[in-house]
Amino acid sequence: ALGRRKRSDDDPDNDLYQKSRSFQATWYTIAWAHGINATFCLLVTTYVVYYHINHPMIGSICQVHAIIVWLKNCSYAFTNRDLRHAYLNPSSAGTLPEIYSQCPYPQNVTISNLAYFWWAPTLVYQPIYPRSPSIRWLFVVKRLAECLALSVFIWLASAQYAAPVLRNSLDKMKTLDIASIIERLMKLSTISLIIWLASFFAIFQSVLNALAEIMRFGDREFYTDWWNSPSVGNYWRTWNKPVYHFMRRHIYSPLVGRGFSSGFASTMVFVFSGLLHELLVGIPTHNILGVAFIVTDDLSDRAVGEDAGD
Repeated sequence: ALGRRKRSDDDPDNDLYQKSRSFQATWYTIAWAHGINATFCLLVTTYVVYYHINHPMIGSICQVHAIIVWLKNCSYAFTNRDLRHAYLNPSSAGTLPEIYSQCPYPQNVTISNLAYFWWAPTLVYQPIYPRSPSIRWLFVVKRLAECLALSVFIWLASAQYAAPVLRNSLDKMKTLDIASIIERLMKLSTISLIIWLASFFAIFQSVLNALAEIMRFGDREFYTDWWNSPSVGNYWRTWNKPVYHFMRRHIYSPLVGRGFSSGFASTMVFVFSGLLHELLVGIPTHNILGVAFIVTDDLSDRAVGEDAGD
């Protein structure tokens, strides 16, 4: 909303311009307060995970939770900024989705509303979401059982197949036995792919659907058919819809709306995404090598760049 103001509103003699300047001055103060608070919480978790938690799985869970909370805090602040702008300028309120009228600003600024968003399986804040009529507890039990079974499978596959291959690779790497190294990489890539697919199903199909059912969250599109993707960019847009929606809603679209080029907006998206992935991968494993940043940058750039014309 703020990024698409007409050029005529920038006239210093315009009353709307003066109100906008006052609004922006207040927002800058609030934005700094939100940013310092959320980032401090993320930094504390990152410090504890990097220096005091040596188990990669436990560290990853803590780091994922911290990053999710940070992203949710940012979305909550940005969306309420736009809602307040529409509230103070009724002429722009017509651009808001119709569903927002069921919980108009500032009625949405409550502990219960924030708590629902805190637990909802989404990273983009809305005052109200489509809700299912009731909770299907049998559905929840099935999804949790899937998650438990897949967790056991992932542990067994890692302990019985991945770990021995890694241990047997150490002596070959010391002697630079290229043929044996390639052979073990091929073996490891197969079990790694199986573990990744099981992890994806456990998180995006089982856990998120169980959480959505408990919260009566209506939007269950956490991924689409990424396995049919004709390009890397299409895969990046379809395999993790919550993160993709956050990037497009709060980074790409606002930058383009404020007059920046799509190339610059894409660059900001992949830099931000790369930093988050480096925090997610490098901190729990205590190896900040920049690999996750480089790989994520390339994929994100293609994904958002291809989506610019949608």
